Order: sequence, then structure tokens, then C-alpha cells
Amino acid sequence: MQLATWNINSLAVRLPQVLDWLAAHPVDVLALQELKLTDDKFPAQAFADAGYQAQWFGQKTYNGVALITKAPVADVVKNIPGFEDEQSRVIAGTVDGIRVIGAYFPNGQEPGSEKFAYKMRWLDALREWVRAEMAAHPALVLLGDYNITFDDLDVWDPVGLRETIHCTTEEREKLQGLIGLGLTDSVRLFPQPEKNYSWWDYRDLAFRRNRGLRIDHILVSDAVKARASACAVDKAPRKNERPSDHAPVVLTLA
Repeated sequence: MQLATWNINSLAVRLPQVLDWLAAHPVDVLALQELKLTDDKFPAQAFADAGYQAQWFGQKTYNGVALITKAPVADVVKNIPGFEDEQSRVIAGTVDGIRVIGAYFPNGQEPGSEKFAYKMRWLDALREWVRAEMAAHPALVLLGDYNITFDDLDVWDPVGLRETIHCTTEEREKLQGLIGLGLTDSVRLFPQPEKNYSWWDYRDLAFRRNRGLRIDHILVSDAVKARASACAVDKAPRKNERPSDHAPVVLTLA
């Protein structure tokens, strides 16, 4: 079984790239972020024609998340229960016995801003909900665009970017709060290349110079960790014409 996450940065623009990638990498679950389209515009038939089912939660212009799956999805939840939010950021469901939570974490803009304060509140609410979900579903995967780096290994310039957005102590403490629930960063279960990133700015030839951040993560509970056999970033789609600024991350389970 394979599960993947990919911030596609507009499904309307990059649907052909997603379909091509799925044809070449027929994962069982693909969590998408930043759909940037309303529910009525979601291309469900295109995925059905490719042999996939879809659950989606869209929003005009910004945000939007989806789960693309081979198997049916049960018990779908959209956004964090009990947390009032106008932004479409979370979609969860159970697939082949695994509770899958796909999430597009808030960016936060900059420390001290109202958007940063929202990010902190959102992360607190997520942690408490995930705690309850793990109690009900021991086999759980939380995957998506976290907009947070774990540490300096996830940053191309850890000195220059220290305490800037995605790299602040506050954000990383919230991320460690999720780890504290009993989740594990699946990428670091396996050897990885140096300077292993999942996002690169469109500007300044950042991808070509590998000036990136690892902000797309797949966290797994112990029950899933026991089945993990590989996890890696697939940089190839970042070389496409008009690519997303993110690359997929793929987890393989035995």
C-alpha cells in the first residue's frame, strides 16, 4: 500500500500533471492540498476515468483539500470538529483500515501577525483532535503541507532563515506536540539524500539551486510505522512545465 501527499497549487491548472503522475505512480491514497477551486468545479469524473474515487473540500481561490483513493473512503470529516474555520484545510477518512487525515496547514505569513496567531490556534485544535482520532483509530496517518520545518536539516539556509516563517521555535514546538502524541516522521525512518526538500520558491532559480524547505510531511502512528518500508520525496514533478512549487512525498507500507 502506498500513500502520498502533494500540494498541487491549483488543481484546475495541474490536473493533467496529477493524472500523469498517478498513471506512473498508482498510489492507493493521494492527499492533495491547495485545490483552489470550489466543490462544483472538482474534476471527479477525470479521477473516476483513471480508476480513482475522490472526496474533496474546496474553496474559491484559496486552500482546498482532497483524498484521491482506489478504495472507498468511510467516515469522512471536513475541517477540525469544534474549531470554527472558514478555510477549507482538512479532510479525513478511513481507507483500508487506516485513518487518513489530509491537511493544508496555515502558512502563518510572519511571526507576530494575526495569520500567525491563527496558525497557532489551528495547530492547538488539530493536536487535540488528532489525539482523539488516534484513540479511536490506532492506525493513523497525518499527511499534507505542514508549512513547518522540523529542524535545520529541513532548511537550505538555516542561519539566514532562523526564526522566519516555517522555521520559528513556536511552529516547531507545535510540530513536536504532534510527535508527542505518538506520531513519527516517516521520511526520517529511512536514509535520505542530503538537502532533502519538498518545496522550492519559483523565484531565483531556487529549484535548480536546491534552495528549498522540507515542509510536506507524513506522520504515522506506531501501528502504521510497523508496516513502513520506504518514504521519499519525488522531485521529478517539480521539473514539469508550469509545476507546482511542491513535490509529492510517498510512503510505502508492507
